[in-house]
Formats: sequence, C-alpha cells, structure tokens
Amino acid sequence: QVQLVESGGGLVQAGGSLRLSCAASGVTFASYTMGWFRQAPGKEREFVAAIGWSGRSTYYTDSVKGRFTISRDNAKNTVYLQMNSLKPEDTAVYYCAARRLAIMAKSNAYEYWGQGTQVTVSS
Repeated sequence: QVQLVESGGGLVQAGGSLRLSCAASGVTFASYTMGWFRQAPGKEREFVAAIGWSGRSTYYTDSVKGRFTISRDNAKNTVYLQMNSLKPEDTAVYYCAARRLAIMAKSNAYEYWGQGTQVTVSS
C-alpha cells in the first residue's frame, strides 16, 4: 500500500520560509520521480516542482524559480520543498506526488498522491 504523507505546512508572513516534507512508504522510493503541486481555493491544481529519481534533475514552474528548492533523501524515503521569500499568492494546499517515469508537469501523469498540507502566507 503506497502512502505519501506531507508535513511542514503552516501560517507564515510574506517574505518568510517554510520547509515541506513528504514521507513515502510502500514504494521503491529511489525509483520514482517526485513532484510537488498546489491548489488554491477556486483554482485548478498546478505544478510547482519535480525531482528525478537520482536527485540530479529538477524542474520548477516559473513563478517559484529562485525561491523554492526541491530535494530528496532516498535513504529516508523523503522529498522536501524548501520555500523561501514566500508571497501571499503561494497560499494553497500543497501535495506531493510520485510517478515511475521521467519528470512531468502534468498532474494526471502522477500515480500516487498525498493528502496535502496547507500553506498560508499572510501579507
């Protein structure tokens, strides 16, 4: 049974930082591309960042480049999203997701999903 469990969300002021974690179980974690997506109220789920199985390949949506960093620790079966210089428009529920193949930005390409963690950035 595959489980992805996000943590680390919360309330932060604009300009602040948060680090999200996603712990995986029930999968051969090192074989999976991992992604982070987010969904704000009334909006569609959008791609944020993804990292290849080895950690060498990463990809970001333009709005977070230079502010967010995705990383992974295959020994701990965990993927991280370091979020700096947060803006009110970053407010959303953040989801991690896993897929077996190469990095993709489309949510329907991911096989497994976590339950999400709320990030709220106040102005």
